[in-house]
Amino acid sequence: MKIGHRVRLVPTGEQEIAFRRACGVSRFAYYWALCEWRRQYDAAEKPSEIVLRKALNAIKAEQFPWMAEVTKNAPQQAIKNLGNAYANFFNDLKKYRRGEIDPKRVRVPKFKKKGRHDSFRADNGPDNKHPNAVPVNGKLVRLPVIGWVKMREEVRFAGQILSVTISRQGDAWFASFCIDVSYEVDPHIQTPTVGVDLGVLRLATVSDGTTCPASHPLRRYLGKLKRLSRALSRRKLGSRNRAKAKTKLARLHRRIGDIRADLLHKLTTSLTQHCTVVIEDLNVRGMLANRSLSRAIADVGFFEFRRQLEYKTKMADTTVIVADRWYPSSKLCSKCDVKNDTLSLSERMWTCPSCSTTHDRELNAAVNLARYPESSPGAAMEPKALTPRAIAT
Repeated sequence: MKIGHRVRLVPTGEQEIAFRRACGVSRFAYYWALCEWRRQYDAAEKPSEIVLRKALNAIKAEQFPWMAEVTKNAPQQAIKNLGNAYANFFNDLKKYRRGEIDPKRVRVPKFKKKGRHDSFRADNGPDNKHPNAVPVNGKLVRLPVIGWVKMREEVRFAGQILSVTISRQGDAWFASFCIDVSYEVDPHIQTPTVGVDLGVLRLATVSDGTTCPASHPLRRYLGKLKRLSRALSRRKLGSRNRAKAKTKLARLHRRIGDIRADLLHKLTTSLTQHCTVVIEDLNVRGMLANRSLSRAIADVGFFEFRRQLEYKTKMADTTVIVADRWYPSSKLCSKCDVKNDTLSLSERMWTCPSCSTTHDRELNAAVNLARYPESSPGAAMEPKALTPRAIAT
């Protein structure tokens, strides 16, 4: 099984300069390949990343001799990334023509901006003499051309290192290892199927009664974020003070993302201990269109929760069931299966007019989601209606 592991690096001043130089070479190779791809396409040729990599290797010694200062895999991987980007573009274009996706999702590859998503491939790949792509010794990793670089922690997983990518976030550098490990599944807790209802105030409510409050890191640091953004906008372009202000703002953005990711990782890891997890098929794109709730919804990370849960359950050999988007989990009474069509979004506690049971909205929805696999799809789509006789009783 291939897994990714990201470790923060502690480079020296010279090593950081080498990192920036490698990022620049990778970005330039992407620029060059994109221009060449467009030129060949306009000339009715058939461009491909293999042809472009061979063409760059043939001319870089004469035209771009400074590329020899970094690892050869940095420009080569950049061109491979361009080939993958065009492959995804043409696949999305086919889906759009079949009416499967929205036209806004069809995006042609474009030039990358300097300073954003800086990264480069920093290995020459495994071979017979060196099974790992890069040698690792405790909290040290040796990168081609650059040498041994300190890490904040050791690599946690034992296996063959297939590749490593160096990336930058703000003023911090990270090494992302792709490791081939022999994963052993932990024994599951013998509990029944659990349902998980996501919300803004409480990130998750599980059908067994446990809750996970949302951390709201963006709301917590919103004032500081605005203040640093104003300070950045007032600095002169190209000045050192602007670079300092930009670094401070990037640090805060990284901290907000780390707080959110930490909570999501802890929650999704705990849910994989159950045999079956049922979640809702939320329309996150449509929810973000609500101007009143978009910031709060984006702050909890619904899409990232589902992404983490899906790949972690595969590793843990558990099952994830996604309930139908139109399944009324919040409006169904978990006691008598009567649907309350008059339930509004602002009502967090409600009483069933049929059986007089008082429900917590999130917990009731989680219990209904846990029962979702037991019912047939037709029953889930057509719950029992609330009749006038049921209201009278």
